Amino acid sequence: MSTQNTYYAPKGGLPPQTQLLSDRAIFTESYAIIPKRVLTDIVISYLPFWEGMRMWVIARPLSGFSETFSQYIVDVAPKGGSDKPELDSAAEAVLFIVEGEMDLVIEGETHHLIEGGYAYLPPGCNWTLKNNGNNQLKFHWIRKAYQFVEGIDAPEAFVTNDNEVDAIAMPNTGDVWKTTRFTEQNDMRHDMHVNIVTFEPGGVIPFDETHVMEHGLYVLEGKAVYHLNGEWVEVEAGDFMWLRAFCPQSCYAGGPGPFRYLLYKDVNRHMPFIRPTN
Repeated sequence: MSTQNTYYAPKGGLPPQTQLLSDRAIFTESYAIIPKRVLTDIVISYLPFWEGMRMWVIARPLSGFSETFSQYIVDVAPKGGSDKPELDSAAEAVLFIVEGEMDLVIEGETHHLIEGGYAYLPPGCNWTLKNNGNNQLKFHWIRKAYQFVEGIDAPEAFVTNDNEVDAIAMPNTGDVWKTTRFTEQNDMRHDMHVNIVTFEPGGVIPFDETHVMEHGLYVLEGKAVYHLNGEWVEVEAGDFMWLRAFCPQSCYAGGPGPFRYLLYKDVNRHMPFIRPTN
């Protein structure tokens, strides 16, 4: 199994009046960079039927931005949580804990998740969440409208932990590029994958990947230089990247430690057509 990992979680607060305005934030037609410094108290959001929570929305369905998913970083105070967290019966979700612990009740069964905890929640799933610990709970909540296929059942809910799943090395990379996969790639019940990708210092994606999957990448640890649609950008732990389908993408891992990110992509479905309305 993998060794114990560390994860960056946003701290909130406000920058001082003496801080320079310039930053690495960028929004283009093919990619966006939301650096960790952006996640301050003045950009938080709230949801109905939650107590003691706030969240940063780092991706949402929007013309010219994320089209297939939304992603939140949720911050829950001790004793906070929700008995009615999801209001859309067609939404599936992945929860990934970067700080603290939670008690997650799925269809009446309680699961205690700690840092590195991972939960998949299928559409229509009955679940609740509570922070019964003494410290703040921070987790990623990735949501997608599930694409049902006649003759294929939706997946079951499951929970696991990053530290309990073996990372798989990419072929011919000398183990410097690995992926922690929480579902089987050829399981057609799943229409999204949320994995963790790890590069050892100096590891690279050695070509500009150009593919149909839309990506959300949250940097959990380390730093790297990305080549995105012909431009070079630096990213570090706490940064979020949105990459549009077919955005050319490659990277160098900078060290001195591993570069790791939580990766969303849409998979295993036909490409929907834009049909005439009349």
